[in-house]
Amino acid sequence: MSTVTESVDVDVPVRTAYNQWTQFEEFPRFMEGVQEIRQLDATHTHWKTEIAGVKREFDAEITEQLPDERVAWKSTEGEKQAGVVTFHRLDDTKTRVTVQMDFDPEGFVENVGDKLGIVDRRVKGDLKRFKEYIEQRGGVETGAWRGEVDRPGV
Repeated sequence: MSTVTESVDVDVPVRTAYNQWTQFEEFPRFMEGVQEIRQLDATHTHWKTEIAGVKREFDAEITEQLPDERVAWKSTEGEKQAGVVTFHRLDDTKTRVTVQMDFDPEGFVENVGDKLGIVDRRVKGDLKRFKEYIEQRGGVETGAWRGEVDRPGV
């Protein structure tokens, strides 16, 4: 398993940053390699990706969701990954968004890419594009889901 952790400070309130992040179907607008995400229900998504010519499809489950604080997920089939994105209020108009992701590279290309730090750079670039995306919208999110998903076993 490999782990990547990256952060970005966005010039929007924590509620706005969190609300936009819950709009999973918008991810292709700022995540390189993500072609499509379909929200299947409140806690399940289906992803289509193409990275370095490798196409993948997988399902993911939201395992924890606390408004304005965190969203955690894990894949349920296909690509093995899990992670959490946290939202930290820096002040009334600024938020730190941190992504921590664990993944299991498959095959030669993914293992080499992992060793070269390509995944780290991709996540860093995705967060930079998220910052640009939400800030260029004037700090107005495209939607919100304010429900909670309790951590398993809680």
